[in-house]
Amino acid sequence: MGRLSERLAIHTIIGLDTSVFIYHLGAHPVYLSATQELLAGVEAGQWTAVTSTVMIMELTVRPWQLNRPAVARAYEALLVNFPNLILADVTRDVARRAAQLRARYRLRPADALQVATALVHEATAFVTNDRLLTRLSPVLDVVMLDDFVLPGDS
Repeated sequence: MGRLSERLAIHTIIGLDTSVFIYHLGAHPVYLSATQELLAGVEAGQWTAVTSTVMIMELTVRPWQLNRPAVARAYEALLVNFPNLILADVTRDVARRAAQLRARYRLRPADALQVATALVHEATAFVTNDRLLTRLSPVLDVVMLDDFVLPGDS
């Protein structure tokens, strides 16, 4: 078990930010080992992960810009079919919670929707690489991928 898995060991439901999949699908040289460990744990049922359908927008925008619809559809299919990943719609409860988070913590709309989705689905941790989200530590255990890369890699 790696350091990231150890850090998340006390959690059963975790929220995932889009950066996790962007780094993973792009085989990012700095973050790939961390995303592999994380997503292997989700796939194996070590955690249930939750993310918002907002991720579809964030993850597929680049393939659509590059006129690569097959890649965009493949990314969406991956999300929809990923074991132990809840791809949750933006409901009224999520929108209300997102508005409250934006008001209190001044989050960007997409970030607020992602975090609100995690909270509504009872996640106790949120994995991201957005340092601005660490201000949410009073309501959620914010886990930064940067904390799990080797010094000099990032």
